[in-house]
Amino acid sequence: MFRTDWKNNLRGCGLAVALAFAGAAAFAPALPAFAQSAPQPRTGLPDFTELVDQVGPAVVNIRTLERARSGGGGGAQGQMDEEMQEFFRRFFGVPMPNVPRGQRPNPRGDRGGSDEEQPRGVGSGFILTQDGFVMTNAHVVEGADEVLVTLPDKREFKAKIVGSDKRTDVAVVKIDASGLPAVRVGDPNKLKVGEWVMAIGSPFGLENTVTAGIVSAKGRDTGDYLPFIQTDVAINPGNSGGPLINLRGEVVGINSQIYSRSGGFMGISFAIPIDEASRVAEQLRVSGRVQRGRIGVQIDQVTRDVAESIGLGRPQGALVRSVESGSPADKAGIEAGDIITKFNGTQIERASDLPRMVGNTKPGSKANMTVFRRGGSRDLQVTVAEFEQEATARAKTPAAPEMKPQVSPAQQQIGIVVTELTAAQKKDAKVKGGVRVESVAEGAAQRAGVREGDIITAIGNTEIGNVKEFEAAIAKLDKSKSIPLLLRRGELASYLVIRPARG
Repeated sequence: MFRTDWKNNLRGCGLAVALAFAGAAAFAPALPAFAQSAPQPRTGLPDFTELVDQVGPAVVNIRTLERARSGGGGGAQGQMDEEMQEFFRRFFGVPMPNVPRGQRPNPRGDRGGSDEEQPRGVGSGFILTQDGFVMTNAHVVEGADEVLVTLPDKREFKAKIVGSDKRTDVAVVKIDASGLPAVRVGDPNKLKVGEWVMAIGSPFGLENTVTAGIVSAKGRDTGDYLPFIQTDVAINPGNSGGPLINLRGEVVGINSQIYSRSGGFMGISFAIPIDEASRVAEQLRVSGRVQRGRIGVQIDQVTRDVAESIGLGRPQGALVRSVESGSPADKAGIEAGDIITKFNGTQIERASDLPRMVGNTKPGSKANMTVFRRGGSRDLQVTVAEFEQEATARAKTPAAPEMKPQVSPAQQQIGIVVTELTAAQKKDAKVKGGVRVESVAEGAAQRAGVREGDIITAIGNTEIGNVKEFEAAIAKLDKSKSIPLLLRRGELASYLVIRPARG
C-alpha cells in the first residue's frame, strides 16, 4: 500500500554502487604525509544471507479485506469511486482522471455490488512476540473489515487489530498462535549515516522480497509526528509495515513512505524509528489507544533573520503563533510571539521537536519550559494535558477603524500608518495592547509583508501598548539596520523583518 503525505510526493511504501579505486598505491609516494595516513577504502560488499535466514521467518505478509456495501449512488459505486480516488492519490499523487464510469478499473473485479468481502490491499509486518503480536503501519490496516496474516511457512491467520495510531502510522495486530519466531529490536540512535541496512517485505504482493542500501540521513523531518530514518533501500507498494534491519540482525525501523514523483521508487525511502514505534505499540497493546500530551499552542519555525534581529543569535526553538484560550500553555503564561527554546531541559532545535517532546510526556505531569521573550529568557512551568483532538485556529477580522489616523513623521519614515486599538479589537485579537496597521506605503514594509489590519505588538524587543509607545520605539531605531516587528494577524502571531533600503 502507498501513503501520500508530503507535497503529494511521499508515498507509503537500491543497492548502492560500489566504487573501486585502482592503482592508488602507485601514486602513494607523491601524496602528502596526511594523505598517506588516511584510512584506506574498504573492499567488498556485506553478505546479507545470514540476516535473511535470521530475520526472514519473522516477517509476514498482510492482506486486508473489505465488505462491499450494496446500495444506490452512495453505496457500492460511490465507495468504489472513493477507493479509486485513493488509489490514484497513493500511487500517483494525482486525482483520478475524468474517465467515464464504465471505463474505470474496478478494484473489486466484477462483484462491486455484492456483500462478499473483497481484497482491499496488501502490506507487510513483523512479529514482535512469540505469542502473536505483529507490528505494521496504520495505513496498511486502515478501513479493513478483516486482516489476514501469512507467515513465510505459508500458514495463514485471521488477525485482530489491537490498536492503530494514525499520527505515527503505527498499528499492532494479534494472531492466535504461539512459539512464533520474533524479531530482535535494535537502537536506531546508534545508526550511522552510510551504514548498511536491509528491508524485507511484500512489494506488489511479492512475499519475502529482500532489498538493501544505506542510511542516507537521520532525523529527517517530513512534517509528520516523528523524525524519519532516510535510506536508499528500494521500497515499493506492499513494503509498508515491513522491518528495516541493521547488519546485526536488529530491527531499527518500520518502512513507511517513499519520495516519488512517478509513483515508483526513486532512491529515497523513509522508516519510522523503532524506539518511537515501540513506545506507541506498547500503549496500543495495553489499552488499545495512545495517550499523548498537549499544551495548546500553534507554532512555527524561527528564521535566521528573526533570530538575529531579536537577539536570539541563531535560528532555534519554536515560535508560538497562537495560544489556545484556557489551555495549559495559557495558564502557564505563554504568550503569542514567545519562542520556546527548551522543554524539560532538552534544547529545541526545530519547531517540529516540540510536539514530539510534548506528545511523549505523560498527561497530567508538570514540565519546565524556557521561553525567549523581549530579548531575555525566562522559565515557566506547564501541566501537560491529554491530546484529544486537533485545535483549529480561526482568524477573526478586526472591526473597521472609527477614526481617520493622523500620520506622524515617524510613521512616514517606515511607511506604516497605525491607529489605537479599540477595546473590542484587543479582545478579538486576544492582546493587551498594540497598534493597528491602517495602511502600508510602497517600500520596505510592504516588501516585508506588513498588511493593513495587522496588529503590531512589539518592535524589536520593545513591547508596544499604544501609538505613543510605537512612535517612541521608532524614534530610537537605527534606520540602517533591519527592524523586526512582532505582529498579530487574526489569532496568529509572527515576526516580520523590515530591511533598510540599499543605496
